[in-house]
Amino acid sequence: MARPNNKTTKQGQFDFILFVTVLVMLGFGLVMVLSASSPSALSEGRDSRAYVNTQAISAVVGIIAMLAISKVDYRRWGKFYKIAYIASILILLAVKLPVIGKSAGGANRWIKITSTQTVQPSELVKIAMIIFFARYLTDHKNEIHTFLKGFIYPLLLIAPIIGILIFVQSHLSASVIIGMIVVILMLMAGTKFKYFITVGTPIAGIGIGALYILAKYFEKGAYRLARITSFMDPWADPTGDGWQVIQSLYAIGSGGLFGVGLGNSTQKYLYLPEPQNDFIFSVIAEELGFVGCLAVIILFGIFIWRGVLIAMKAPDSFGSLVAIGITSLIGLQAIINIAVVTSSMPNTGMPLPFFSYGGTALLILLCAVGILLNISRYQKT
Repeated sequence: MARPNNKTTKQGQFDFILFVTVLVMLGFGLVMVLSASSPSALSEGRDSRAYVNTQAISAVVGIIAMLAISKVDYRRWGKFYKIAYIASILILLAVKLPVIGKSAGGANRWIKITSTQTVQPSELVKIAMIIFFARYLTDHKNEIHTFLKGFIYPLLLIAPIIGILIFVQSHLSASVIIGMIVVILMLMAGTKFKYFITVGTPIAGIGIGALYILAKYFEKGAYRLARITSFMDPWADPTGDGWQVIQSLYAIGSGGLFGVGLGNSTQKYLYLPEPQNDFIFSVIAEELGFVGCLAVIILFGIFIWRGVLIAMKAPDSFGSLVAIGITSLIGLQAIINIAVVTSSMPNTGMPLPFFSYGGTALLILLCAVGILLNISRYQKT
């Protein structure tokens, strides 16, 4: 992990490979959103291009925002890390307000922007938490090896407030992602690994046990238990909890090596729920086959490679931690999404970055990439 270094060189250009990789994923994603969403849009009485038009607008605005943010010195974001933490709490609480908040599918996790546009506060909070913890860990770098300041404060006192607020919105996957990123940042900053083994593991076990008890005996979040059951044996309830997984596997299995052809998916015709969203990788597998899936994985691999390289070359600990945090955010979401659609883990409702439909989420993600590109303008000498 990079340490502070007063001798830095400001480069005129950002990481061009990372930039091109993001553009390729955006273009690829738009094509697949168009293909995957057309049947759903038509069934809703809308134009077949309704989803992709919205996504394309968000992509264009996001690219402009990404380029603008790439010119803003990343160290400026660190000055507002306390504000970012407080703002995160406030916007997570805002989803409970009757005028601002919006519910869907039994979950309260959206804020209304317009009559048709919403945003998930958790998407903003993910970026805010990366900036907050990167600055916190940097400011306490001399105490990061201690049990109290290096482990208890960040992981068991600061992070849980945000995690609980997101969890009560029935958004466990976002809580897990933020928790994983915090752990990665702490390890990279120098927190002793033995603390996670001796204290973190038992606490995690207690948390999992509590979730099981709530779901099993108090019917709080019972759908999570159903997802685990359907993951273990989706054919036990093929028309219920196992439906998504089975249809996803049908799509992947039908693709073979080269796929059935772009636009020729069968499963997207109302068999796969939200094919343009969480299960868009299944449509890619069916239409473009193993080759298409491999292309997606390679693109994410390149993104992670460039992100780690930027973190290693960053001139200070703050830039290094922000870079590894943003890279981890995108990498973890991609890994979890692909694992879910291939039935390698229970369904978590995790979208595939740059590919899944979601205008505001895409815009926020591109803004985060803008910060990463700015960090790449600097390097140690």
